[in-house]
Amino acid sequence: MNKKTLLVGLAVILMFHASAQNTFSIEDIIDRAKQQSIFSKQAETQRETSYWQYRSFRTNYNPQLRLNGNLPSYTNYVTPVRQPDGSLLYLPVNQINPNLNFALQQPLGFSGGTISANTNYNFFNDITADATQWSGTVMNVQLTQPVFAYNPLKWDKRIRPVVFEESKRIFVERQEEISRDAVSLFFDVLRQQVNEQVARFNLANNDTIYKIEQGRYNIGTTSQDKLLQVELQLLRSRQEVAQAQLELENARLQLRAYIGLQDGDDFALILPDNIPAFDVLVEDALTYARLNRADYIGFERRRLEAESEVAQAKGQRYQTTLTASYGLNNVGTSVSDLYDNPSQQQIANIGFNVPLVDWGRRKALMQTALANKKLRDYEIEQSKIIFEQEIITKVRQFEMMRLQIEITKKSDEVAQERYNVAQNRYLIGKIDITNLNIALTEKDSAKRSYLDALKSFWTAYYDLRRLTLYDFANKRLLYIPEN
Repeated sequence: MNKKTLLVGLAVILMFHASAQNTFSIEDIIDRAKQQSIFSKQAETQRETSYWQYRSFRTNYNPQLRLNGNLPSYTNYVTPVRQPDGSLLYLPVNQINPNLNFALQQPLGFSGGTISANTNYNFFNDITADATQWSGTVMNVQLTQPVFAYNPLKWDKRIRPVVFEESKRIFVERQEEISRDAVSLFFDVLRQQVNEQVARFNLANNDTIYKIEQGRYNIGTTSQDKLLQVELQLLRSRQEVAQAQLELENARLQLRAYIGLQDGDDFALILPDNIPAFDVLVEDALTYARLNRADYIGFERRRLEAESEVAQAKGQRYQTTLTASYGLNNVGTSVSDLYDNPSQQQIANIGFNVPLVDWGRRKALMQTALANKKLRDYEIEQSKIIFEQEIITKVRQFEMMRLQIEITKKSDEVAQERYNVAQNRYLIGKIDITNLNIALTEKDSAKRSYLDALKSFWTAYYDLRRLTLYDFANKRLLYIPEN
């Protein structure tokens, strides 16, 4: 039997009853998994979350217009008031005292401070005395600036874009993980699909052989022992068919659940024996991995985070804040009075908090941060080595898998031809049932080995795409950074 005939025969087995079913190629299954699987939706949601987190971070550098106050603010109670002679007089308080404050704030990313323009109004109404008054700041400009302090705005501006870029690459890698897992489930079903058809084929052959052996026994050309052996083989074949049907249904259920296919939708799979021809060089794989992988971006992010922790520890040694403001304020019986010849309001203040004796606490915190940074640097270098070793190992394994496919495919053809020869020899009485069963077992094993080799190749192919974010078959990047 030649190669073409074998491929046609295998295709007939895989497409048995396909006219009444949906047929899916490996690309169809991958597309469905990327569009409909729960894992794909989770990855999409995580990407969306990362996007809005990045958008939220960007707003930290934009001006903020705020309104705050107390409306209404009413109090009615009795309070003790100390008199000039030292006694206490309890007087009723019945007041309305609302206030509003408008503020336009601009964070200063380069220094970590804040500059703001403020306007506030306060209204006082003593209901008991029937007295009212307005007070407020018509205009106030204020600067709050930490000195020698940790600047979270500066470090976020360096770290958060890297985190966002990393998240986008992680999404593409998860898509390739989904492809790899879908391929694995695809071949699990395909293997059980072939097992079920092979079991049916073997059952039909063993039924025929049993009838032949029965005829030989009736005419005295074979022994009862051989007849019982053939009958036992027939019973095993029936059991194998039932077991294969159960395992096929389980594999189908797992694939359906993963790609979001309805339970009532029957389907068959197409054998992906057309292997794309392309070469993968270790140097190319490492280059694409360094350029594209989220892990490599993550190395930079981890280094920046370690530097940020050192800067934060350094900034906590001394706490000094400069506050300066200039404004105009006034009081009056109405709001318009506040704008009539207001008085100047000037405030300057430097607040500080410096521990004089801390028993080495500041030094310990600083040294801890430096030690953690050194440890992080070592971990990053180790991660880079593991990162490159994984790429190198995967490429070398991938090179061997193509050869494995060729060998197992040839073994499948040889085992099929050997079984055909053994079957013909058995029919003419040249070999016994034991040798025929050995040829049958080798035929089935060779076919499964060929499918396993195909599974290993395709899962490794999509795993290599995940590790490099590059499609070597079509020579294209799977992720293109935005300008």
